[in-house]
Amino acid sequence: MLLRRFVREQERYQESDRAGFRMLIANARMYNSAGPAAKLAWREILSWIVARSGTPMQVIDHDPPELLSELWTRPTLGATMMCGLPMALRTPRPTIVAAPVPSLARYGGRPVYFSDILVPAASPATRLEDTFGGTVGYTLDDSMSGCVGLRVLLERHRTPARPRLYANVVGNLVHVRGMVEAVARGRVDVGSADSYVMDLLRRHDPAFVAGVRVIGTTDASPIPPFVATATLEPAALERLRAAFRDAAREPSLAAAREAVLVADFVVPDPAAYDVFHRIHAESERHPGIW
Repeated sequence: MLLRRFVREQERYQESDRAGFRMLIANARMYNSAGPAAKLAWREILSWIVARSGTPMQVIDHDPPELLSELWTRPTLGATMMCGLPMALRTPRPTIVAAPVPSLARYGGRPVYFSDILVPAASPATRLEDTFGGTVGYTLDDSMSGCVGLRVLLERHRTPARPRLYANVVGNLVHVRGMVEAVARGRVDVGSADSYVMDLLRRHDPAFVAGVRVIGTTDASPIPPFVATATLEPAALERLRAAFRDAAREPSLAAAREAVLVADFVVPDPAAYDVFHRIHAESERHPGIW
């Protein structure tokens, strides 16, 4: 299902190239939704990186209701965050430029993230199993943190005697804020959300997440990296990567890095993202797992 969607998006990808989208794009929309301070901090960091690298590139916002999936179809991404799942399934696969290393201890100094399992703050549930039989929510069916990661985790609980784990499913909650609102208001009993976004929300908008509680996490996955879909000359790519490394140590960016909870930028091994092929296969094995 997801692979077919990515094939369709690939066709749009080529159409957008013909339509004339030529300016290279830098964007951190995936992790700038925690509030104005986070958004401004990412813009400051990316603007510094673009200037440092000497790469002609435009830092854009692409705010909701614009979809990330539309942004990711463009052939001119120069340093844009992309979810690891669609990135790994794309042909050709985008070039990984760099990836953030979150600063909080739970990430262990690695470029990884999790899906936090959310329930209403007043829910009696203490384990994922306590939510079975209720209503589960998901953001988008191609979201690793908002859908696929949870489905893979649920597969461990599925048995012939219990082929369906939830009585109801609410989808298309779109993003982490939509998921948090649905859980906090009792529209769904459980859902999952990107742990890094949740940590940013706790930092910048604690009142917003006060209505939900975390009862577990999925296994760690490689964090969404900054990627290029445009063809970059090797020297230009190395300058861009060097600028990301320098940004992690630039004194003038200390406050911005703290605002987005970034300890470092690294260039991960592209093979680390191959795990998403297995994850995708597991999630598609039983589409009715909910």
